[in-house]
Amino acid sequence: MRELAGRVAVVTGAANGIGRGLATRFLGEGMKVVLADNDRGDLARAEKELAGLGPVLGVWTDVADVESVRALADAAVERFGAVHVLCNNAGVGGQQRFSKTPLATWEWTLGVNLWGVINGCHVFLPVLAAQDEAYIINTASMSGFLTGGHLIPYNVSKAGVVSLSEGLAAELAADAPHVGVAVLCPAHVSTAIANDERNAPAAHVPRSQADPELEELREAVDRQIAAGLSPAAVADLVIRAMAERKTHIFPHPEWLVRWTERVERVRAQAVPMTT
Repeated sequence: MRELAGRVAVVTGAANGIGRGLATRFLGEGMKVVLADNDRGDLARAEKELAGLGPVLGVWTDVADVESVRALADAAVERFGAVHVLCNNAGVGGQQRFSKTPLATWEWTLGVNLWGVINGCHVFLPVLAAQDEAYIINTASMSGFLTGGHLIPYNVSKAGVVSLSEGLAAELAADAPHVGVAVLCPAHVSTAIANDERNAPAAHVPRSQADPELEELREAVDRQIAAGLSPAAVADLVIRAMAERKTHIFPHPEWLVRWTERVERVRAQAVPMTT
């Protein structure tokens, strides 16, 4: 998808971080952009600040709620008449041990990170398929290819996004080849994900209370995130990937070594089948 001028993009988690970077770049390409976010204050600020770059519409959205996502799609079509690019980008993170993670936190993490992508694809696919050309960008993470402790709900959700994206890309290649699908898999990007708990549901126990012993680890990861790749650089890669019809976007390709090592560890444990 090379020609973006005049087309319409919907970006979830658009008020900050990668979402804000994508929205800014899309406006720079001459697109009309719908900003979706569940933080009303940040959303209003982003809409006001980005309005000088091109046509924007801010829509409060809870991506974990399919009816809220339907309202987002309706608002986008009513305002701009179509949707050509969908970025299912909203996400939450957090380091916490499995034994210290309440089910409410699991539900919140999977609701935003995985169900948010499922809801977005389910609701918007008919709108996208009705266009001459369209693209879905699902934000996962390198964590979708890796495993390890202290981040299990996040890893599970992102692995689901990788699988969903690859499967949907395969199906649409046959059923609707004009709709591309790519999964965005960054490592550390300078975003506000460390502040994700500000909009957590009431049933979620703050990580500092649920698992205080990991506070030093969380602070170290937060420093890595703050020093990470810029959202603008990630947005550049997304634009290039759509033009090249890619299905995987790796802003940190050096991390693939860890995935290769994981594959080799698994392969080493395989027992040949005997007849």
